[in-house]
Order: sequence, then C-alpha cells, then structure tokens
Amino acid sequence: MTRITEQLAGLQERIRDAADLAGRNNDSVTILAVSKKQPIDSIRAAMTAGLKDFGENYLQEALQKIVEIDPVACWHFIGAIQSNKTRAIAENFTWVHTIENRRIAERLSAQRPTDAGELQTCIQIQPANADHRGGIPVDQLFELADVIRDLPRIRLRGLMVMPLPNQAMAEIRREFARTRELLGDLIQRGHDVDTLSMGMSADLEAAIMEGSTIVRIGTDLFGPRAE
Repeated sequence: MTRITEQLAGLQERIRDAADLAGRNNDSVTILAVSKKQPIDSIRAAMTAGLKDFGENYLQEALQKIVEIDPVACWHFIGAIQSNKTRAIAENFTWVHTIENRRIAERLSAQRPTDAGELQTCIQIQPANADHRGGIPVDQLFELADVIRDLPRIRLRGLMVMPLPNQAMAEIRREFARTRELLGDLIQRGHDVDTLSMGMSADLEAAIMEGSTIVRIGTDLFGPRAE
C-alpha cells in the first residue's frame, strides 16, 4: 500500500463519517485532488488509488501535466483567472470553479471548442465581509448566473467558496451554510445547479455537513508541496 493510498483511505473514512452525521450518502461527495506543485508520479499514484479529478491553480504547470497524464483524468481549474489565460483554460479543462465576473464567463464561452462538450463551471462567492478577497459579491451573483445560463458551450453547475484563513470553525461553517443557501436561491430562480465546491483538508467535515459535493484536498492527500 502506498502512502497516497493510505492517505486516501483516511480521507474516505472522514468523508463517510461526516456524510453519515449529515444523513447523506458518501458517494455524493467527490474528492478533488489538488495537485498543484505535485510531481507527475504522485498524480499517477493517486489515479492508481482510484482518483480521477485533479485541481490545478497555475495554468502553465497544469498544461504540462495534462499532456503527460492519462487522458481519463478530469482536470478542474481552481485558480484565479486572468483574461489572457481563458483560451487555454477553455481548451484544456473540464471544470472551472473560479468564475467571478461576466467578462471571464463570456471569454470562456467564446473560446470553448465546439467539439469539447460543455465546460462545467462554478461561480466563486466572495466570503462575507471580505471585499478584498476573490469571488463575486453576493449582490451580483444572480445577474452573473443569468448571464452564464444564456451562454453557449458552458454550463453553470453551482458555487465555490473559500473562507477566510484563520477563522474559527463555527465561522467557517456559517460561510458554508450561506453558500448552500445561495445555491438554493439559484434553484428557486430556475437554475439547474447541483454543485457546492467547498471544504479542504482542515474543514471538510463542516463543508459536508452543509452540503458540499466537491471537497478540494491537497496536502492531506499528497503531503507537502514542493516550493
């Protein structure tokens, strides 16, 4: 058994326990292996252990990995998006978790190859009381969601949030609950959404209790990143 296999078994047990407490099926939670700064061999080991979803923050690093890794892998872009990077993201990724404005959404739509299938997307929500952080302010969410719904070649699947660092767990859980409620608001407005990308190694239990469907796990799966 490899170290990654052992780490994955521990993560899966944590997810099962949290899902049981929440009255959910643990199969409703996907582990997104955050593979930034991780070597190719580690990603291959994670695939051998049964994972297929990998999240990358840095485009150039990700493109090198996508070329080398088995095409069965599903690549998620989870970093900040610059306008000059949208074409490569639209052409090479299956998911994008970090849309925060209309311009980026429109560029991803226009640059998505017609034969690639719909690009699955999440809108990143700005944390409460954090105007300086990434994500869209809540009062602009519904307008952006309507824009994405009308764009070709991309599909809005849900919301992503990254709470502020060094918060108490109760505050983090409130942030997750707020995001879950916003997803419910989108559904009430007629959006066909089903995804909450929230929770990382330290707070995945709180995220699952509040309905997370994708948890983004890096260090607790792969170990420390190379700097």
